[in-house]
Amino acid sequence: MPKYWYNMVTHQVEEDAMSDWSQLLGPYDTREEAAKAPESVQRHNEAWEKDDED
Repeated sequence: MPKYWYNMVTHQVEEDAMSDWSQLLGPYDTREEAAKAPESVQRHNEAWEKDDED
């Protein structure tokens, strides 16, 4: 089963990590999950920042 990656430079979803690993977020099980990677990262960062403030 293929894995999907979000390329932070091109803002495209890639199947099976075609670009340099330093440009990618993932792996994700579906293309849809990979496409939502930037929003997911933002939510996690906000949660971590809130935890740091507490």
